[in-house]
Amino acid sequence: MPKTKVITGLDIGSNTIKILIAAKKRNEEPNFEVVFRGEEPSLGVRRGVVVDVDKVSRTIQILLDKARTESGQKINSVFVNIGGSHVSCASSRGMVAVSRADRSVSKEDVERVLQEAARAVSLPSNNEILETFPKEFIVDGVGGIKAAEGLQGGRLETEVLILSSFSPYKNNLIQAILDAGLQVLDIVPSPIASSFVVLSQRQKELGAAVLDIGAGISELAVFEEGDLVHLAVFPIGSANITSDIAVGLKTDVDIAEAIKIQRGNCVFKGNDKKEKIEIEGEEPLIFSQKTLTGIIEARVSEIFEEAQKELKKIARQNLLPSGVILTGGGAKLSRIIELAKKELKLPCRLGKISYFPELEEELGYATVCGLVFRGNESESEGSGEQGSFSAGGLGNKIKKIFRNFLP
Repeated sequence: MPKTKVITGLDIGSNTIKILIAAKKRNEEPNFEVVFRGEEPSLGVRRGVVVDVDKVSRTIQILLDKARTESGQKINSVFVNIGGSHVSCASSRGMVAVSRADRSVSKEDVERVLQEAARAVSLPSNNEILETFPKEFIVDGVGGIKAAEGLQGGRLETEVLILSSFSPYKNNLIQAILDAGLQVLDIVPSPIASSFVVLSQRQKELGAAVLDIGAGISELAVFEEGDLVHLAVFPIGSANITSDIAVGLKTDVDIAEAIKIQRGNCVFKGNDKKEKIEIEGEEPLIFSQKTLTGIIEARVSEIFEEAQKELKKIARQNLLPSGVILTGGGAKLSRIIELAKKELKLPCRLGKISYFPELEEELGYATVCGLVFRGNESESEGSGEQGSFSAGGLGNKIKKIFRNFLP
């Protein structure tokens, strides 16, 4: 009888902190069985960043107590996400001479060229390498090589994408989890975690982007030829939409949130013009659907404009055959796909979560599902070397190479 693995993912978000415990039988179908899922309001997190370690740790402990009681599982370690505008990417290159007399590229040569690429990157003060994705290897001027070991040549080069984060923010995240009595097995940027469960490998090969719209931030990850080619974070999210509604309609934030969820949409239609909405209460509200839609559309358009700017930076505007997949809790607004297509001028659709049938439509759970998926992949690789997630299958097992080069 196949053994069952139980994996825990922890999503530290600006609005909620989520935990997901899922089980997977070895050597069976790819789907996971949800053992427990839960969430609590996020205190101590601002725009994806842990700013109050104690508050975040207490919230994690509340979730853990519920999870352990209801699931009967011993939870000692988690795979966690990292977010915030401090997470950034930079390209780098490295070059070394092949060391063996027979001119065969060795594993050591590959490690040396990756080290050279790490040395060459210029990071801001107090930033550290979070993960490195080799995009290609080049042997004697011939590029497009995904695996160089064993090839013949005299010169080995590589082009890599390096993700970095602000060390104090990363340390706050880790400390909050440690204070809750948990071990951190791996830290994965949120949009990359989401990509594991909302993008297929074929979509990554053809060219696709994940746009994860959270409460405090929105995050973009772009893939091409199976590899991560760009990552960006902008400090705008669905909480900004709620604030805009509260200001525009002169109402309380909680009421504004309810209005957004129940009546909000992103595109004005002609038949909305005369529709009036009345909210009962101590101070009744009366406003038009057109007014509400105008408020929401302006802010959501800003998110798409930021995404378009990032695509232009890498010359991928209008050039992603598999388009943009929207995920995150902020992607649940009515008519958002219509607005996305208009602003991005690309195929756009809402993500569907693969491998977790119970959560297929739960876009707010994409990141934590991706963390569990990555945890399973990491354990299946069997090296015991955590922290080696990969967007396209090439970035495995190399984080240890870069630890000596952290500022």
